[in-house]
Amino acid sequence: MSQCEDREEGLPPSKTTLCEEPESQTKFQSPEQQHTPDSTGPKPGPGPEPSCVSMKSDRSMSIPLYFRQSDDERIQQQRADSPAPSCLSIKSDLSKDVVIDFKEQQPSANPIVHQESSEVPSDQSAQQHQTHLDSIFMVLEENIVTFAKNELKRIQRVLSPDYPEFLASQGEDEELMDDEDEEHRKRSRDVFLKITLNFLRRMKQEELANILQNKLVPVCPHKLKSNLKEKFQCVFEGISKAGNPTLLNQIYTELYITEGGTEEVNEEHEVRHIETASRKAARPEKTIRCEDIFKSLPGREPIRTVMTKGVAGIGKTVLTQKFTLDWADDKANQDIQFTFPFTFRELNVLKEKKFSLVELVHHFFTEIKEAGICRFEEYQIVFIFDGLDECRLPLDFHNTEILTDVTESASVDVLLINLIRGILLPSARLWITTRPAAANQIPPECVDMVTEIRGFTDPQKEEYFRKRFRDEEKAKRIISHIKTSRSLHIMCHMPVFCWITTTVLEDVLKTREGGELPKTLTEMYIHFLVFQSKLKNVKYDGGAETDQHWNKKSRKMIESLGKLAFEQLQKGNLIFYESDLTECGIDIRAASVYSGVFTQIFKEERGLYQDKVFCFVHLSVQEFLAALHVHLTFISSGVNLLSESRSTAQKSEARKDESTEAHFYQNAVDKALQSPNGHLDLFLRFLLGLSLPTNQTLLRGLVTQTGNGSRTNQETVQYIKKKIEEPSSAEKSINLFHCLNELNDSSLVEQIQHYLSSGNFSMDELSPAQWSALVFILLSSEKHLDMFDLKKFCASEEALLRLLPVIKVSNKALLSGCNLSERSCEALSSVLKSHSSSLRKLDLSNNNLQDLGVKLLSHGLESQHCTLETLSLSGCLITEEGCILLASALSTNPSHLRELDLSYNHPGDSGVELLSTRLKDPDWRLDTLRLEPAGAQWLAPGLRKYFCELTLDGSTANRKIKLSDNNRKVTRVKEYQPSPAHPDGFDYWSQLLCKNGLTGRCYWEVDWSGDVDISVSYSGIRRRGNSKECVFGWNDQSWSLRCSEVHGYSVWHNNRETSIPSASSSSASVSRRVAVYVDCPAGTLSFYSLSSDKLIHLHTFNTTFTEPLYPGFGVRFWFSGSSVSLVRERVSWSEILISKVGGAQLVQSQMLKNMRDIVLVFFAIWLLSLYSKWNRQQINEFNTAF
Repeated sequence: MSQCEDREEGLPPSKTTLCEEPESQTKFQSPEQQHTPDSTGPKPGPGPEPSCVSMKSDRSMSIPLYFRQSDDERIQQQRADSPAPSCLSIKSDLSKDVVIDFKEQQPSANPIVHQESSEVPSDQSAQQHQTHLDSIFMVLEENIVTFAKNELKRIQRVLSPDYPEFLASQGEDEELMDDEDEEHRKRSRDVFLKITLNFLRRMKQEELANILQNKLVPVCPHKLKSNLKEKFQCVFEGISKAGNPTLLNQIYTELYITEGGTEEVNEEHEVRHIETASRKAARPEKTIRCEDIFKSLPGREPIRTVMTKGVAGIGKTVLTQKFTLDWADDKANQDIQFTFPFTFRELNVLKEKKFSLVELVHHFFTEIKEAGICRFEEYQIVFIFDGLDECRLPLDFHNTEILTDVTESASVDVLLINLIRGILLPSARLWITTRPAAANQIPPECVDMVTEIRGFTDPQKEEYFRKRFRDEEKAKRIISHIKTSRSLHIMCHMPVFCWITTTVLEDVLKTREGGELPKTLTEMYIHFLVFQSKLKNVKYDGGAETDQHWNKKSRKMIESLGKLAFEQLQKGNLIFYESDLTECGIDIRAASVYSGVFTQIFKEERGLYQDKVFCFVHLSVQEFLAALHVHLTFISSGVNLLSESRSTAQKSEARKDESTEAHFYQNAVDKALQSPNGHLDLFLRFLLGLSLPTNQTLLRGLVTQTGNGSRTNQETVQYIKKKIEEPSSAEKSINLFHCLNELNDSSLVEQIQHYLSSGNFSMDELSPAQWSALVFILLSSEKHLDMFDLKKFCASEEALLRLLPVIKVSNKALLSGCNLSERSCEALSSVLKSHSSSLRKLDLSNNNLQDLGVKLLSHGLESQHCTLETLSLSGCLITEEGCILLASALSTNPSHLRELDLSYNHPGDSGVELLSTRLKDPDWRLDTLRLEPAGAQWLAPGLRKYFCELTLDGSTANRKIKLSDNNRKVTRVKEYQPSPAHPDGFDYWSQLLCKNGLTGRCYWEVDWSGDVDISVSYSGIRRRGNSKECVFGWNDQSWSLRCSEVHGYSVWHNNRETSIPSASSSSASVSRRVAVYVDCPAGTLSFYSLSSDKLIHLHTFNTTFTEPLYPGFGVRFWFSGSSVSLVRERVSWSEILISKVGGAQLVQSQMLKNMRDIVLVFFAIWLLSLYSKWNRQQINEFNTAF
């Protein structure tokens, strides 16, 4: 019976009863016990006042607490000879020995305490009762003060620098007590320690509190740390029981962990995740070290729950082991008293059982039970739950009972839900790891921070291989080999694949020195399987390495594992229990044999109560064995397991229309393409790879070679290429290219690579398959992923839509002046809304997007997944309406965009005011906004709105240059011109500069013939001599387009030539007119040819201009008739109207108030038709006059 239950019947509970908080109570002394046993001491003197205990008396001195006293030690207080009553009467039962016991069962003295303290005798007044009650509480106060002083002195000694560490937790010079009283003292001290720590932290003495907490925690963490250290200091890298253990700290390579996540569930095949991560590795992100996983930034809320996502084999479990090992080694996170690592595999076997949180901890960590720790609130605790994706508990966060008591029993799922929600033990920290597809099992509001393991970066891969291969030459060869195979290089982002690779390559280098290393995934996994077979023969069967790898027993074993792998893959299971093995026909007793022999392929783990949990070391191993099973079944029986139902597939008969191998593999391709999330991508690669005769040779003895492998492979290759031609997602096309690689066919990729290197092809002529090959090449080439420039391929909307997957993974996309429309904006909006987008900078300037395009783009900008930081919409024909749309989108998601360029548009006064006001909003991250220049004149489409009139500088002309046509034409002549040489002129090369120093945006056109250079240059280019420092394009002072009627176009800078594809040259050969556009602040210089008044992009330089630029021209040979003529600006009627009244707003303009005004406008248009060659100055004069 508890103290509360033993309370006298009818006595209401009060704050003075002893039945509350039993774990924090202590046996304090009774009032009589406050005197020493020496009864000869002085008696209280006479006086009218009662002899109550004074706070100033000597009793406040340090008096030891006697938790037990015998009867002969007790004395009764002598009553003073006084008319006034003393506080304690000698006739009162209060002089009896009262022992306050904290055991579960109440002693018989306790009812007396309740009775005497609550029932007042009839002959005493209420005042007398209050008096002796006050006396009791004064003595109680004195006991508590004494206890507190003693404990504070002890704590002060503990905090002294020279205090022995080993005495901190066990105490010194303490009275020996029996077990019960020792437990009571521990409880009292634990409570006081918690109070002290709380006050220290309120006093901002965090460091002192942490030191105290570390020194006075119970002894059991040392034992717990020792056991955890023994458990986690070694890893087997896939080996469950056999093999040589490796020290974790010896091979551990820091993983690439990034902060940030999304509530959106990505259910794609995890190989696609790895490929995405491989493209993001070069982009700077906020990375987190393992030991800092719970550290919050200054000003942010403390982190309670962390979820870490990562694909299978990426290193989540090893990461938690490293965290635990560093804590156990006292290397990190020493503010934590207890770390309890759990796995969901272990928790799954407790599905039908009930525990309290305390009991659950005691079951897994007996050290805690042995120490008698039953409350966790006063400790800093970390719970690690590894493998949420393997959880088979019903985690229903919406319909679960509330649980707040750590001693109350419930099912394990209820415990977890309340712990994760912060209802149960809210002071604890939680770390949950999971594969991405299972992350949504926990509501986002229950997670404080989401992190993602990206695996190894490229430098970390090399670090891993160098740690595993101490021979530097061998390590270099392996690293070089991995880099030559894109599929192997991508997969090495996963630590487990690095281990498989080292296992295979180490064996291959040993047995086939100088031989060819595996290049494809299928080859790698075949070698891995063969190696395990050899290991079994030598290590377990006592055979030799030269013996036959496969015998009847080992073949049966692989067939059973393959069947299990395939059937569980279809169900989406990665872990299996005895029931799963039974369904597959595997003898439960033989399961340990599988685990013991093929320990690196199929491993067994044990949870509580010796329940066995089975799994393959990685999903890719399961997929390989599943593909091997499907392949063996078809070869031996003709049954296609991919198309038959399970019941039919068990039959030995095969359908006639699936009897050919070609149809079998084509059916597999179709099946994989039908999978919406790519769950059969890797399986398909393995299945096709197994069709190669060379790979079947490696599995001789296990796989029967097919007779017509080459013909079948060719048919499969052609079928895949046909599928690549069909419209599909970029991810599916990319996987088909990986499939071609497994079939050793790279013809499509090599063709595009040849075209790219030669430059002799037109993007307009690419087939769909070639476009897909181009995407595959660009995604495989890291140099294009930081900055993608569409003009380098094709400045068109069709090219943008084809290359959208490349833009999605690029950090910066340059799409300026690419003839884009609102259709492109819709596509780009989908990129911005994607959670996997890497795009941070987007340049859309000089495209005719208009307000409709801005509206479509805004849908992406307002998405919570959008992380765009810089957006340029300069010169995109945007008006006030577009500015309102942008302001609205950025108000919805104001946390990402930092720079916005809207110059050369017409935002109007209201648009300028709206955006300028929002710039001051503290919620907006926007710190740079460009709106000038602005005005209606910039609403004209195309680059011609930047037209500038150039003036040739005759003083810079070589003397063999003739100027004509009112100084607008430059011609190379044979004889020197009569004008004297000028000191600023080019004395050897036939060149000259213009007077105009350009600093903004400028556009001009020239007609040319013969062989000429159309250039821009700094004014400091050398003019004297015949060195390359004087020639346009042959130095770092100038940039040049060389035009030749014979050789076509090429561009030059710093004496480096870049040829321009002949397709562009031939298209431009009709008009012999070239346009130049320069944006000096942006650092772009573009050359175009004109055909039928249409701009055809030739080349764009992206650089940084540090000085004003001066247009220049070079005319090479007099006999070729080389000449350059400046083209006057041509202005359309619509441009004139736009420059005056804003184009579409003409009719609504306040200027046209009556019919007279309208007649005047149309009269002006008629006049313009007569003077179609007006320049910008004449237009301005007309506007002024109008």
